[in-house]
Amino acid sequence: MARVLVTGMSGAGKTTLLTELARRGHETIDTDYDRWTLPDGDWDEPRMAALLAQRAAIVVSGTVANQGRFYDRFDHVVLLNAPLDVLLDRATQRSTNPYGKTAEHRAEITRYMREVQPLLRRGATVELDGQRPVEELADIVEQLLSPAS
Repeated sequence: MARVLVTGMSGAGKTTLLTELARRGHETIDTDYDRWTLPDGDWDEPRMAALLAQRAAIVVSGTVANQGRFYDRFDHVVLLNAPLDVLLDRATQRSTNPYGKTAEHRAEITRYMREVQPLLRRGATVELDGQRPVEELADIVEQLLSPAS
């Protein structure tokens, strides 16, 4: 089994992918929820370290400044990507997360696409098109979770 990090810009489809993987019976953690992220926006490092030390197979999602400190504890870092117009549309339309609804948020997503996306790409071991059907994306991540990958 493997540990997989799914990362990407807001609106790339991380939460949707994790929901599908959880539906299929995989353990998942979406770090946008349940206080995984501290007020400064970084992961709670002791909590994340403990989680990864205890789990041989898990899918974690998130995009935070300190995630690179944990790359060596993941077997795969999956960058979920989509064009900027798709990200902005999804962030504006979704009902599960308020981020992306304001002009300030959309400007931030645009800036992050320019500044953060290249950093995520450098750390990724796999890049997937977030516009693919979620079932296909989940199939690929399931293959990454298998011992043979």
